[in-house]
Parts: sequence; C-alpha cells; structure tokens
Amino acid sequence: MVEKETAHRMSRRNIYYWKCDRPAAFHGTGTRPRKDEEIETQLLEALQEHFATCAVKLSPGIGQGNHLTWKATIDGTPMFLRVENGPERDRHLAVESAILDRVRECGVRTPLVHGCDASRQKVPFAWQALEFIAEPDLNHWQKQQCLNEDQIAYEIGVAIAKWQSVTMPGFGVPDENLHGYHEKYADYFHLNLERHLDFLVENQFFNPEQKLEILTAITGHSALLELEQGCLVHKDLALWNILGTSGQITAFIDFDDSISGDPMDDLSLAACFHSAEFLRHIIEGYETMRSLPTEHRRRFWLHLLRNMIVKAVIRVGAGYFERDDRFFLIGKGGTGTDLKIATHEKITIALRGLREDLELSQL
Repeated sequence: MVEKETAHRMSRRNIYYWKCDRPAAFHGTGTRPRKDEEIETQLLEALQEHFATCAVKLSPGIGQGNHLTWKATIDGTPMFLRVENGPERDRHLAVESAILDRVRECGVRTPLVHGCDASRQKVPFAWQALEFIAEPDLNHWQKQQCLNEDQIAYEIGVAIAKWQSVTMPGFGVPDENLHGYHEKYADYFHLNLERHLDFLVENQFFNPEQKLEILTAITGHSALLELEQGCLVHKDLALWNILGTSGQITAFIDFDDSISGDPMDDLSLAACFHSAEFLRHIIEGYETMRSLPTEHRRRFWLHLLRNMIVKAVIRVGAGYFERDDRFFLIGKGGTGTDLKIATHEKITIALRGLREDLELSQL
C-alpha cells in the first residue's frame, strides 16, 4: 500500500504499520507454505559461518507472524531462528535486535539476541538467532481458558511502564540509528490514514460516510498529537507476543513494529483484543510505575481508533474474517464473522469515546 523504494535497501519512512503498508502488502499473513529447502540450506551455512562451528542443527519452528521460523541447536545451545524473506529486502530485524536489548536493560525480559544479519550480503534474506524460551505464548493459555487474566494484565501494565523509559529522537518507526523517521508525531499518526480508510471503503467494510465521520473526529482532536517527546511503543502488544505460564509472564517478544510514540498507544493496543476489566488491571500495574498522561482518556480512544483501523485493514486484506477458531485471533468456538462484528464494535466505541471523553470502563 506504499510506493516502492530501492529494492536494495528499503527504509520504513513511509510505513505506519508493516503488515499492511509494506510494498508486498499482507505478505506472511496467510497460511505459510512449507519452508523452501534452499532457504534452510543457506540459513544453515550462514549460521555455521557466523558462529564459527559446524555443530548446527535445525528443526521446524512454530510461528504465526511475518517470519519463517526454526528451532536450532548451536554448539549445544538451543535458539529460535527468524527469517525475513520478503521481496522488499528490509533490514529491520537489526533494528528490532537493538530494541530488544534496550527493553531488557530497563528491566523487562526479552529474548537474548545471539546473532543477527540483516545485511542480505551473504544470503538473500535477513536472519535473527534468539534465545530459545520454552514456554508457549499466552494466547495458548487463554484458548484453554486457564489464563490468570488479572495477574497477567497487571504484569503487562508494569512492563509497559518500564519500557516507556526508553526514548528515541523523532517519532514513528525508527531507523538503524534508532531515530524515528518523523519530526512531528502527527506526521506519523496520519501516515497512510486516508489510504487505509479508502481500502476499507473499497472492500465494503466502511461506507464513505463512515470514513468522513472518522476523519472529522480525528481532525477535531489534532491537538492531542502535539507530543514533545515520544516513548517506546511495542505496537503489536497482544497475548501471542508474550511468553509464559498460565499465571506468569516469562518474556515479551516481537518488537518488530515498535515506534517512538504516545504513552497511551500500547494501552490502546491491549484494548484492541481485551475487555475493560483486563484493561483496568493493566492500568493498575502501569500506575505502580508511572502516572497516566494528561488527557489520557481521549488519547486512549484516539489511538484505539487508529489501531483498529489498521487491524481492520489487515483482517480484510488477509481474509481473517473467513477463518475459524483454529486461527490465533479467533476465540474458542468463534468464527470469522464474530471477529468482523467485534472489529466494527471496537471502532464504534473508540469513535464515541473520543467524542465524548468516555471513561475507559466503557470499553
């Protein structure tokens, strides 16, 4: 959904959210085919060279994100391998590796990065070797209906407050120097917004009147986007990006979409998938470390609206509304139609909350 840059080294300057804005839009969001044997052979050789050892073993990995994944044992050390093989030749895995280190330094556990090569000089893809963490993602426990949601939500809030101590110059997606590409937060927030809305109108998720209604509400609250300094925002904060047991978080993963942005953004992202009660416990944990910002309610609703527009684009474009409950986004016994209804409902309440400054308990 964005114009192509050089095929040799694409930046994310024109990206609001990678899954829907990358030139190869929705790449990796469908059912992944069997991994290419050539990629596996090249990956094995790259790991042997990088770690200076022949003692490398690869086996199929489990992953539901953009990347191809493998489990690996390298000199007896278990690791988790991610490969980005999109046609854009993007180098962002190196950026994410640096962010994982920054987040860990502020007291939130993330997987150790054992190695990363995003140059695409030795192999035609980017790869990242992470610490292997045995616990499943928390969505596994929620689907089994045994997740201690109150405790987990509280821990999520504490973690968000901690990683918000990480700041970067500029706003939006960071470059390889960890500088956001945009001088003004509003420039990032509005990036591709009309294009996203047009896509939803063209695919009959919205009608033109709804598009205008949303744009009018956002324009009317433009003062909320006048940030002096951004903080780290995970930007894909959901249970499938958190590892742990049914009652305790082990690690936060997949900071690939992180930005420099508004402190209410990650709170709104959690609200894309969870109830007001879940959000209440997140905020309880958050406030043990950090106070909510001024105008926090309207900033929350504004960002929930923007994030749900992106979620809708991905869900329409990747056919998520045609899936069943085997798909990670759909709860046990649910359908794609249920997901579509829930998506509309979240957008409706976000728009109303922004206009009326609703309490977050109205989620």
